[in-house]
Amino acid sequence: MTTSHSSREQPGRAAHCRTEQARFQGGRGKAAVGDEGDSSDMDRDNQTTVTEFLLLGLSGQSKQEEILFGLFLWMYLVTIIGNILIILAISCDSHLHTPMYFFLANLSCIDICFSSVTTPKMLLNHILGSKSISYVECMTQIYFFITFINMDGFLLSVMAYDRYVAICCPLHYSMIMKPKLCILLVVVSWVITNLHALLHTLLMVRLTFCLNNTVHHFFCDPYAVLKLSCSNTFINDLMVFTVGGLIFLTPFTCIIISYVYILSNVLKLPSAHGIRKSLSTCGSHLTVVSLFYGAILGVYMHPSSSYSVQDTVATVIFTVVTPLVNPFIYSLRNRDMKGALRKLISNSRKF
Repeated sequence: MTTSHSSREQPGRAAHCRTEQARFQGGRGKAAVGDEGDSSDMDRDNQTTVTEFLLLGLSGQSKQEEILFGLFLWMYLVTIIGNILIILAISCDSHLHTPMYFFLANLSCIDICFSSVTTPKMLLNHILGSKSISYVECMTQIYFFITFINMDGFLLSVMAYDRYVAICCPLHYSMIMKPKLCILLVVVSWVITNLHALLHTLLMVRLTFCLNNTVHHFFCDPYAVLKLSCSNTFINDLMVFTVGGLIFLTPFTCIIISYVYILSNVLKLPSAHGIRKSLSTCGSHLTVVSLFYGAILGVYMHPSSSYSVQDTVATVIFTVVTPLVNPFIYSLRNRDMKGALRKLISNSRKF
């Protein structure tokens, strides 16, 4: 009897054990699901948008950094002072209140702004011993960098058109280049470049930046920052190729067409003196155009996975050197500008 009773209890105990085991396994299963959820949360945390970027600068050696700091500080101060003198000379001399000098004054203003987008932050980081730039500062730098670099191109194309009208249509120059048209050309250029910069900045803001936040540059170059994103950048690349290409090529094409017409018209002049006089008015502008577009083409018009020394040098040329030399190029070869600058300096000494 005892044996049979115990034998009847064993299946019941076995069933109870299987039930408890199933509950235990179910609990482990829920725990496993919870662990997977935690791991997915950790993955999401790894893809959290960065709050700052690290700018590697121009050189990793301290001695070179000290020399470059002094050099860039000197170039920035000369850029600001030189372009301000150009603006003041044009504003104070009534003889220079012409379309050509109106555009030149605007170009000097753009050069001041353009050099102020990148250089001061680099100098400040060197003083503070830091390489960081906040996310907001980086996006702001990208916006103004795109605005002013394209504004430079548009103003150079407008100045080329002004030279075309002056040389090819001298009798109708005053009728064509009216003050309203000059202001309209500058305002339209501002609107187009700001909308273009806003488009690319908004597309950049929607991207996610993960663990890698090191920018191999001395400022937040849009293309260098774009490569750091762990999001899909197809739309950004498409807009750079289409809209960015259009904004870049339009003024560049206008400059080429203007000078083709200028050259064909100049070659028809009977005297060598007339040819030299006509070309001298365009020489300064051609020098600036060659320096500016040559450097940009050297950086952005070839495929490269990383920035080389040549890319860095070319970037320094169109962001720092071009705004520096523009006042000298336009003033040293221009008698009217040299006379206006002498008057400005002599009047300032009286005070």
